Amino acid sequence: RREAFGTMPPEEGGAEVEKFVLQSDSVKVEILSLGCIIATLETKDRDGKFSDVVLGFDTLEGYTRKHPFFGAVVGRVANRIANGRFTVDGKEYQLFLNNGPNSLHGGAKGFDKVLWTPEVLPNGVRFFRLSPNGEEGYPGDLKVWVTYTLSGGQLTISYQAQTSKTTPISLTNHAYFNLAGQDIYDHEISIEADSYLPVDDTKIPTGDVAAVQGTGFDLRQPVELGKHLQKFHLDGFDHNFCLQQVQSRRLVARVHHPPTGRTMEVHTTQPGIQFYTGNNLDGSLKGKGAITYPKHSAFCLETQNWPDAVNKPHFPNVLLRPGEEYNHTTWLVFSVA
Repeated sequence: RREAFGTMPPEEGGAEVEKFVLQSDSVKVEILSLGCIIATLETKDRDGKFSDVVLGFDTLEGYTRKHPFFGAVVGRVANRIANGRFTVDGKEYQLFLNNGPNSLHGGAKGFDKVLWTPEVLPNGVRFFRLSPNGEEGYPGDLKVWVTYTLSGGQLTISYQAQTSKTTPISLTNHAYFNLAGQDIYDHEISIEADSYLPVDDTKIPTGDVAAVQGTGFDLRQPVELGKHLQKFHLDGFDHNFCLQQVQSRRLVARVHHPPTGRTMEVHTTQPGIQFYTGNNLDGSLKGKGAITYPKHSAFCLETQNWPDAVNKPHFPNVLLRPGEEYNHTTWLVFSVA
């Protein structure tokens, strides 16, 4: 079903924002036409009790103020581009710098801060927008479709795009998950990746592809997050894990919360997944029910192309050319174990 969620502030055009509710026996999802934001995602625990497992706000006002991309689709390019600069077909492009010396998640006003045009589907909703040539410094008119469908415990997010000029593109959803409680230390996580990307002090990949073997980045077997961070003296994760380079669906990450029995699996066709443990949350934001969100109170598993791939030719291709179709799907599967 669809319902009104609020009105954008006058300086943002004052348009209506709608909320779309998808529901199955085991999952309920609420998605906004602003930024394709997953505002609520309720799943059952082993006692059959529903709880909301994503961070966010109760009202539109929270989402129109500055926040760390809660639940939103980010683009044109998810993650960081070094110095906000890249060259395509001999022409240099300069993006807005919104993350220290770098451009992050599409720039000053990326896909997360704009209204999308919705279309209701039998078991979901499809959002469309045209990102005009030159928006945030990117070349080409880019048509983008993001489709959410819910079936049982599986939420499918499909991304499609077409461009009029060659442009980098890497879309993801930036939901912050917490399967229960105030922090994520008691969550068990595994990521199916043999290598990861080391980063410099501005979080840009150095260009090396490093093996996880024998490091704190080896998450191929499930680890309890809090103990793992202590053992390896890690402040948290904000790194791209390199996935098998195949275009087909595969299981890439699994999170289990033993006290409630909730389990979440991530399947994708993307080449990378950014594992982020909410290191920059600091308790200053008041979220749903006036709860504050301190450091490590949520995790993100952002399926994506590798960060700064547009400047690193040996990384997977991030350029979309006219006549080609950008096509990626991610599946989030919720169950109780």
